Formats: sequence, C-alpha cells, structure tokens
Amino acid sequence: MKIRQHGRYQYSPIGSRPSYDWPDRKKLAFYIALNIEHFSFGEGLGHTPTNPGRQPDVRNFAWRDYGLRVGIWRIFDLLDELDLPACHLMNSSIYDYAPEIPERIRQRGDEFVGHGRTNSEQQSDYGEDDERTLIDEVVSVFKRHEGNGPDGWMGPWISESDVTPDLLKEAGCRYIMDWPCDDQPIWMKTRSGPLLSIPYHIEINDSPAQLTRRHTANEFSEITIGHFDEMLRQSKSQPLVFSLALHTFVVGQPYRLAGLRKILNHILDHPDADNVWFTRPGKIADHISTLPSGIVPGDELVAE
Repeated sequence: MKIRQHGRYQYSPIGSRPSYDWPDRKKLAFYIALNIEHFSFGEGLGHTPTNPGRQPDVRNFAWRDYGLRVGIWRIFDLLDELDLPACHLMNSSIYDYAPEIPERIRQRGDEFVGHGRTNSEQQSDYGEDDERTLIDEVVSVFKRHEGNGPDGWMGPWISESDVTPDLLKEAGCRYIMDWPCDDQPIWMKTRSGPLLSIPYHIEINDSPAQLTRRHTANEFSEITIGHFDEMLRQSKSQPLVFSLALHTFVVGQPYRLAGLRKILNHILDHPDADNVWFTRPGKIADHISTLPSGIVPGDELVAE
C-alpha cells in the first residue's frame, strides 16, 4: 500500500545528524511562546474547556477575555521580574481590540509571530485564494503597526491547508511553528523555496495539558520541569530547542501562574543554566541561517 506523503521534509533520525552549537557554545535553546488570542462573540470557534453553551456563550467568551484583560499583564510582570525574553503568537485583531498589548510587547523588545486574524477561524477551512487573503491581511496589519510583516507564523489552532507553507513563504515568512515533528529546526520544502520549521512542543503546552488532559497546575509544573531536565541532559551531545507554549487565559490564572513561576525559577536556578540560550524563535532562525550546508536537515533545499 502506498501511503500519502506531505512532501515537505524527508525522514532524518536525530542521532545520526551533525552537531553544532548555539551562540556562545550553548547547547539548549529555550524560548517562551505566549499565545495572544482574540475571539468573536457569539460566533465561530472558541477555545472551550467545557461543553459549549448556547450562543452567545458568555461564560467561555468571558473566561478567554480574562486572559487579555488580566492574565497577560500578570505574565508580562513575571517575565519582567525574571528578565526573560518571549515571542508572542498574536492574532492581528488584537491591534484594534487591545492596542496596549502590542505596545507592551514593543517596550519589552519581544518578537511578534503571526497567528492569523482571530482564533475563531482556522486556515484549514479555506480554499487557497481565501487563505492567501487571510495571510496577506495579517501581514498587512503587522506592516502597518510594526513596519514589517512577521518573520514567523503559527496558524490559529495549529491548522493548515495543503498549501499553507507555500503561501507563508510567498508572503515573506522565514519560519513556521506548526509542525511539532522534531527537537531541532529543519528546512521544509515549499513551491517557492525553503521554509524553516522551528520546534514548538505540544506536550508541554499549557492548554492541551491542563484543559484537555486535565493535568493540575502542580502536575503541569512537574511535567515541564522533567521535560526541561531531560532535554538539557540530551543537549550535551547535540543542540536542541525547548519551547514553552502558554496561553493568557490558561496560565494567566493566579494558581497556574504560581506554577509557571515555579517552572521558570527551576530553569533559571538549574546548575547547568549556563548551557541554556534564553532566546526567541527569530534569533534561532538567524543562527540556523549562518550554518554551513550539510548541518541542518533539509538544508540541501537552501542550496538549490
């Protein structure tokens, strides 16, 4: 039986790849990815932790809105307190709804990552022309406010159509975060040239962990700390990427924020923290682009 393939990358076992270092000979690249999501009221998709009610589903809409009104500001304060960088996967509708949020991101010197228009829609529901319009609209909004489009992209709901990587490359994106297939960056094939895939962990994402799999805040802390400790050990033999995916309305709740504080303090206080590169995905993409050919899986695409 012939199995359908995606054609974006070839199989590459991680243990057989050449090694390299992150800047300053660091071994583990660590980045925080904060999802900043905005939803339509009474229509479209919603990030619902319980059975959805009849529309307008005020309870679940307001729970999500708490993340923008309260949760994100507590997270910003924690990141400032610990002097940690972050990237922000932000719906473009945030610019109109809550302009204070992108202003705080600018003040912090953090990175914007494209995350669609709103999380009330997903790209897999659209044909190619409509999806191109969606992407172009988001890029245009970012250019208007930031002077340039986003370097990277994470689709709402991590959803893609068959042509999403092609459209993102054609829109000027350098990297994508939709494919959690590896612990190292890899180059992906598109019809318009290579597109870098940067690891984005699903297993230590606060939303599926705590809302879908129903882990407690303490369990999520233990899982994430264990994940970090093991990856730091593994990184002694090869460079790896550790991403911590967060949502404003999940970890922004006070009891979960306490768990996040525990995670981050553990990482910062780790005896081998000097081997950790605290960074953002755009910086990872910058470094990967400097490596010679034959190092990063799929880099033969870059030479074509």
